[in-house]
Amino acid sequence: MPRIKLITPETIIATIDIPVRITDINYGNHVGNDSFVSIIHEARMAWLKQHNLTELSAGETSLIMSGLVIEFKSESFYGDVLKIEISAGEISQLGFELYYKISATRNEKTILIANAKTDMVCFDYENKKPTAIPEILRNILIVSL
Repeated sequence: MPRIKLITPETIIATIDIPVRITDINYGNHVGNDSFVSIIHEARMAWLKQHNLTELSAGETSLIMSGLVIEFKSESFYGDVLKIEISAGEISQLGFELYYKISATRNEKTILIANAKTDMVCFDYENKKPTAIPEILRNILIVSL
């Protein structure tokens, strides 16, 4: 079976540090795959907050995640502080890609923990339909390309 291979764009639009919580640890004594979804969500919310936006108020729209891919590279443990570098990928009329390079530093060495990608769609929750990317959000994403 071929392995997923994500190529993250080089231009970083945000760097977020998130400490691993004890509740992120699974029975294998490392961060569980389900916790990575929450960690990625937390990083995305911190990036939006830097621009005074949220997933429910991203300009004249809200955001909904339509896809998620995680390529695991190494284990992460309690006590790690995950450095998450966010990059923008393809931008369409209704949505965009965000890439996440997740690493940790241990014993003065940087270890790549995972690469991830989320597909985000601008969404009108009231009318239950996708909407166009607002100019404010498009400008934040385009600056990075």
